[in-house]
Amino acid sequence: MTKTDTEWKVYRTRFLIRAKQLSEAFSFFDPLGREHSGQPGDYLVESSDGTRRIAPREIFEDIYVPIGRADESWSPPAKREVPFAS
Repeated sequence: MTKTDTEWKVYRTRFLIRAKQLSEAFSFFDPLGREHSGQPGDYLVESSDGTRRIAPREIFEDIYVPIGRADESWSPPAKREVPFAS
């Protein structure tokens, strides 16, 4: 490896999500038939493509920072192509 290959870089997620903190145990099956389940304190997360998953509280609160309330008319931003650096 060259020196530049071993240097640390800082990244942040570029996607907006909606999330609700669970007040009781909750589980569901996604469109692919996978079961998702969470406990009180975990988060139900809706991604920009409409998929849902459950994130454990410790992981969710370490990754995401709240930026405001999402009302019912909230819609995720349009998908856009991002070129990769060569």
